[in-house]
Amino acid sequence: MLTHLPRPTIFAHRGASRHAPENTLAAFELAIQQGADAIELDAKLTADGQVVVIHDQSLERTAATATKVKEMTLSQIKALDAGSHFDCAFRGEPIPTLEEVLVNFGRLTYINIELTNYTSILDDLPEKAAGLVKKYGLQKRVLFSSFNPVALVRVRRQLPDCPIGLLAFPGLSGALARSRLGWLLSYQALHPELRDVTSALVEKTHRRGARVHVYTVNQVQDMQRLFALKVDGIFTDDPITALQARSLAKER
Repeated sequence: MLTHLPRPTIFAHRGASRHAPENTLAAFELAIQQGADAIELDAKLTADGQVVVIHDQSLERTAATATKVKEMTLSQIKALDAGSHFDCAFRGEPIPTLEEVLVNFGRLTYINIELTNYTSILDDLPEKAAGLVKKYGLQKRVLFSSFNPVALVRVRRQLPDCPIGLLAFPGLSGALARSRLGWLLSYQALHPELRDVTSALVEKTHRRGARVHVYTVNQVQDMQRLFALKVDGIFTDDPITALQARSLAKER
C-alpha cells in the first residue's frame, strides 16, 4: 500500500510545522498546499476517550497549560488556543481530533498516524484510531507508526491490511528496534533517527522488503546524504526545502 508513494516520500512532520503551529489543521492544510506527499501526526486519548492530535503528553508547550492531555475532556481541550504560541496570526487555532483530520484530509493525502500512548500503553488508543480509519474507509491511505510495538500489534489486529512503521529511538536505545529482533513485528517500514541511518541499515531493511523512513530531517545536507543512501522517505518540518532537495537529487 506504500508503493504508490513517490520515493523518497516527503512526510510533513506534524504538518508544515516550520511555517504553522504543529499538529493543527492549518499546518496540515499548508503542507498539502506546499506539495508534501504525506502528512504525519501524533494521536493520543483525552480523559473522555476521544482521539486528539497533539505531540506532548502535557499541554504546556502548545496551549500554555501544564495539564496533561489524558486529564482533560475533549470539550476542555477544544477551548484551548494551540496557535498563539507559534504566531499571533494563528491565535485561536484549536487542537484537532483525529476524526477532523481524516474528514478534512483523508482523501487528499496520505497520513502517518503515530500512536503516542507511551505513558498509558494499555489504553484504547490503537482500537479507537483504527475504528476511525475504518469508519471513513481510509485503510489504503494510512500508515500507523509507534515506538511502542504493542500498540502496532493491536492496531494490526483491527486493520490487518494497514501498513505499520516501527519507530526506533536514537542510538543504543533503539538498537533492538533496528536489529533482527525488530523484524519479528513484520513491519512495512522502519523509522530510524537520521544519525543512525547507514548504507548497511538501508540495504538490510530493503532486503527484507521494508521501507526506511527517517526522522526528523530539516537540514539540506542531511537530506542529500539520505537521498544518496536511497532511503524511501523522510519526515521534515519544512516540506518546501525537502521537495527542492529531492528535485535536485533526481537531476544528478
